[in-house]
Amino acid sequence: MPHLMNTYGRLPLAFTHGQGCRLFDEQGKSYLDALAGIAVNTLGHNHPRLVKALTGQVGHLMHASNLYRISEAEALSDRLAALSAMDEVFFCNSGCEANEAAIKLARMYGHQQGIEQPAIIVMEHAFHGRTLATLSATGNRKVQAGFEPLVSGFVRVPFDDLAAIEQLAERNPNVVAVLFEPIQGEGGINIAHKDFMRSLRQICDRKNWLFMVDEVQCGIGRTGAWFAHQHAGILPDVMTLAKGLGSGVPIGACLAAGRAAGVFKPGNHGSTFGGNPLACVAALTTLDVIEADGLMARADKLGETIRSGLSSGLSGIGGFVEVRGDGLMIGIELDRPCADLVTRGLEAGLLINVTADKVVRLLPPLVMSDAEAAELVAGLVPLIKQFLGV
Repeated sequence: MPHLMNTYGRLPLAFTHGQGCRLFDEQGKSYLDALAGIAVNTLGHNHPRLVKALTGQVGHLMHASNLYRISEAEALSDRLAALSAMDEVFFCNSGCEANEAAIKLARMYGHQQGIEQPAIIVMEHAFHGRTLATLSATGNRKVQAGFEPLVSGFVRVPFDDLAAIEQLAERNPNVVAVLFEPIQGEGGINIAHKDFMRSLRQICDRKNWLFMVDEVQCGIGRTGAWFAHQHAGILPDVMTLAKGLGSGVPIGACLAAGRAAGVFKPGNHGSTFGGNPLACVAALTTLDVIEADGLMARADKLGETIRSGLSSGLSGIGGFVEVRGDGLMIGIELDRPCADLVTRGLEAGLLINVTADKVVRLLPPLVMSDAEAAELVAGLVPLIKQFLGV
C-alpha cells in the first residue's frame, strides 16, 4: 500500500496521459473529461501552446523567490488588472490561500477603521477552502466537523438573501466585509442573482464594507465572461482566483481595488512559492489561449447546448429536479443522493462529479468540441435515467 495519508476517497484508477478533453488510464481506456480536474484544466490536457511555454520556462527559471523582482509575475499582474479593472494582485498557490489573503486583508482593513473585532459576512452552503480560517468561512458542517474550535469573526446568512444582509447591516457594527461566490460550486451550482449582487454592492458602499468575491471555481472564462461577477456589471473590492488560472499548474491570486487597495504593506503577507515564474507563465499562456481562441464565447455556447440537451433528455422524468448553470459550470439536481453516478460514469467512460449529495456537477475544459458536448449529453442522459429507474 502507498504511504499516502488517507484523506481522499480515491476512485480505483490512475491516469497515464491526456489529450484535449480525453484522459487515458493504465489499461488504455479512454474517458471524456467533463470535470477538468475540478475546474482546473482550462485548456484540457497536453495543449501544445501550454506545453511549449512551460517547457521553455523550465529551461530558464522556475523559482527565485519574492526577495527579488519577478518579471513574469509583474506581467501577469498587469494582465489580470486589465481584464478585471482591479488595482493590485497578490499571488499564492491555491484558492484557500487566496481566500486566506482576502480574510486577512478584510481584518486589517477593519482594524484600520477602528473596529477591534472585525466580522465578515459569509453565506450558507459556501465553500472557501480547508485551512482553519477558510474552513470557518465555509458553510458546510461536514467539512468543519472535528476541527473545532473554528476561527471566529464570521457571520453566516442564507445565500442570495439580501434581506438577511440588510438586517445584519442594522444590528452588527463589527461587519467590515462580505465574502461570497457568484456561483457556489461545492454548494451545488447555486447562482447568485444579478440584482442581488448589484444591491449587495450598494450596501457595501453605503456601509463602507469590502465587497469580496470568491471566483476560485467560477472565474477565468468558465461562465462566458472572464469573471462571473462581470455578468452583473459590478466591480468588487477584493476578488480571489485559482483553479483554472494556471491550467493545471498551481497558482492563486487575491486582487484588490478601491478601498481595499493599499491595505497590505511589506511584511503584512507573503508566500514562498507565490508568483513563481513557472506558474505565472502557465497563467499568462492560459489567458492568451482563451482570448486568441475565443474560448469564453465557446463556453457560453457549449454550456447552453449541454444544458438544453440535458433538460430536453430528462424533462418529465420522476426524480429529476432541474438543470442549472452558467457557461461550462453546470449542475443537474436530482431528488435523491446520487454519488453512485460517479462510478457508473467511469464505467461508461465519462468523468463527472457529484456535489451537495444530489447535484451532478459538470466542469468541462473550455476547449471541449461540439461533438464532445453532444457525446457528453448522449452518454449522461441514459445514465441518469437508469439511475432513476426509468
